[in-house]
Amino acid sequence: MNRLFFRFFVLVMLSITAATFVIYFVFARLFGDPLDDIARRQASAQIFLLEQYVDRAPADEWLGRLNKVREVSDAHFDLIPLDQARAALPARQHAALERGEVVLDPQHKAFFRRVDLRGDRYIGSNEEAIRAYNLPIDLGQALAMEVVRYVVVALALLVPIALWSRSHWRALQTLSRVADEFGAGQLSARAHLKPADAVYPLAERINAMAGRIQGLLEAQKNLLHSVSHELRTPIARLEFALELLHARADDPALAKRITAMEGDLAELNELVNELLSMSKLDNAQGPQRTLFELEPLLRECTDGLHPRPQRLHVDLGERLGSMDADRRLLGRAIGNLLRNAQKYAAHEVALRVRRDDCRIEIAVEDDGPGIPEEERERIFEPFYRLDRSRDRATGGFGLGLSIAHKAVTLHGGQLKVEQSTLGGARFVISVPDGVLAS
Repeated sequence: MNRLFFRFFVLVMLSITAATFVIYFVFARLFGDPLDDIARRQASAQIFLLEQYVDRAPADEWLGRLNKVREVSDAHFDLIPLDQARAALPARQHAALERGEVVLDPQHKAFFRRVDLRGDRYIGSNEEAIRAYNLPIDLGQALAMEVVRYVVVALALLVPIALWSRSHWRALQTLSRVADEFGAGQLSARAHLKPADAVYPLAERINAMAGRIQGLLEAQKNLLHSVSHELRTPIARLEFALELLHARADDPALAKRITAMEGDLAELNELVNELLSMSKLDNAQGPQRTLFELEPLLRECTDGLHPRPQRLHVDLGERLGSMDADRRLLGRAIGNLLRNAQKYAAHEVALRVRRDDCRIEIAVEDDGPGIPEEERERIFEPFYRLDRSRDRATGGFGLGLSIAHKAVTLHGGQLKVEQSTLGGARFVISVPDGVLAS
């Protein structure tokens, strides 16, 4: 937000500067160079002496009066050939010199003027020019005045703009804070602005949108939680009924069907447990932190895996130390990633852990088919499964990765998926140093 207003003020300053240059060039084109006018005013005394005292003398007294001016003036007056005057001036000023006008050279603090257009004063005077130099011309002071004028105008514009922008900046800061809080999971965050604020209508629309989103999410969570709880009772009754039926079934074909039904019921029960876990994570305000040793937790996660033909490679590094986090949630996330790797690995699953001064990384890799790059963000969505994982044998419910992602996010960490050096997928849990304990 500060960057936005900084850019705005820079844009205003650049606009004022550009306008100043445009005004200068337009005035110079239409009315002449303003610096020449300033220089002419500063040399007005010497020009007055030349035009009103020397030029008004009779022809035989003209040089005498010029010599008197040389004696009393700090400026130096001398006569030079007309060609030398032309060479000292740019081409654009030659026409004015030929007309007999006083032509200024502010850079050298001098001016030039023809002595006589017709040679009436003395012989050859029409081929000479008078040069006055060491004039009291100081363009530095004039430029300083122009800079001060520019600064005054800029401040006169920027002060009201700053006062006008201050209320907008504070209101936008409020909206930004509400957006950050809402995005962090504080669904009750709202923007409280005055009706006089310019962005008040926007704040009202944001509040209305936030209210609708909060209502929809709460309704979804309540429905998910209620349905999951209500399903547990009929599931328990079905399990009890199937046990009784299985005990009395004498037909082997019927017993096989009952066993399959028990498997389906166990799968349904597992789904309900996963849904309840998701609901608890959604409603959790934060992890229940305790201080625990990290290596034993990782060993428990690997020991709790079901025996599979794939080889499990464990590299726990050194100096893992202890960790201040929710042990159950973190173990659930790591266990879900390991079980997911087991489902798709061909021959090898790897667990690698590294800890430095500011982070800890827990990587789970496999040599399976991997995950396409365009689907790596979506796999953390609930119930999302890749097309090749739709069968119940390997696909699961599409909740394991979502639960792992939510558990890591609650700790302020990140869970991302990459291409593994083994050829399959590589899931990386990255936890910031604020969660670590030495």
